[in-house]
Amino acid sequence: MVAIKTVNVELGERSYPIVIGKNLLGGNFDLSAHLPGSDCLVVSNETVGPLYLERLKKNLEGRKVDTLLIKDGESWKTLATAASVIDTLVAMRAARDATVIALGGGVVGDVAGFAAACYMRGIAFVQVPTTLLAQVDSSVGGKTGVNHPQGKNLIGAFHQPRLVLIDTDTLQTLPEREVRAGLAEVVKHAAIADAGFFAWLEDNMERLLEFEPEVLAYAIQRCCEIKAAVVVEDETEQGRRALLNFGHTFAHAIENALGYGEWLHGEAVAAGMIMAAELSDIDSEQRERLRRLIQAAGLPVAPPEVTGRELLASMQLDKKARAGKLRFVLLDEIGSARVRSDWSEARLRKILNQTASV
Repeated sequence: MVAIKTVNVELGERSYPIVIGKNLLGGNFDLSAHLPGSDCLVVSNETVGPLYLERLKKNLEGRKVDTLLIKDGESWKTLATAASVIDTLVAMRAARDATVIALGGGVVGDVAGFAAACYMRGIAFVQVPTTLLAQVDSSVGGKTGVNHPQGKNLIGAFHQPRLVLIDTDTLQTLPEREVRAGLAEVVKHAAIADAGFFAWLEDNMERLLEFEPEVLAYAIQRCCEIKAAVVVEDETEQGRRALLNFGHTFAHAIENALGYGEWLHGEAVAAGMIMAAELSDIDSEQRERLRRLIQAAGLPVAPPEVTGRELLASMQLDKKARAGKLRFVLLDEIGSARVRSDWSEARLRKILNQTASV
């Protein structure tokens, strides 16, 4: 039996635990202490809801529970979907002490959290992530939001959850492609912050792909520890927290150019990390280590066939840009990264030219 682990995000009165373990939805954890009132809205999607909704409801006995299933996929991460969550809260006459519970992957968590941030200027919400990507990254840190046709995550708010409840049993029903996509964010955390963890991943990638419980639980815990430390230092991404976007400037541009949902977010991040490494001032051996690890996870190491012009246009809307100048998260070495504006324009053009003509 894998022991239950807790990682605390220390943000004063907005502090909350990340609880990681098996069978947490089946009765190994009591949600009550984290819910301010009796009214709950569980937001899930049409794929995850039928699998885990009833199990979660057993942890909510004695409370008034409404549910909303949204469409599955990145293309539904929109203002209209967030509005449907708010409409449901209005219809159930939810008060200020109501709680929105997000049961699903990153899209569900982002949309439900954004609706919770907006309704009555902010009500409680709980993250119950069911994908590896959401468990190691998007459920932690309070970033919520939706996409705009011109760019990913352009509409959103920082709104910290009351609790992140990670039941690793939910990964057993996850398609292999989704598991591999989640591993991109695992690699990202190691690449920017922990060379020892990166080496551990090099030794254990096969075991991760075989779903060994102890190995998975450790990888999830270590990613949550890294992200929690960064969020505590820079909650609203004024500085250090931007490091968590390693590879994401390229990745968001890939997703926008392809149309949301064509590539999974983690697949775009994988290719984006390779592109960011090419722009970084690191030696070829370190670039090759990153490439080999991403390949071992079964993820793309090159962008899709979209034009460099399309990627560049999307990148102009990146939230790290300042005074019209793009800033990239670049590696100093494996395990250490910085946000930099002094990157080589010639090298960026060369990277984009490898996709198609700028």
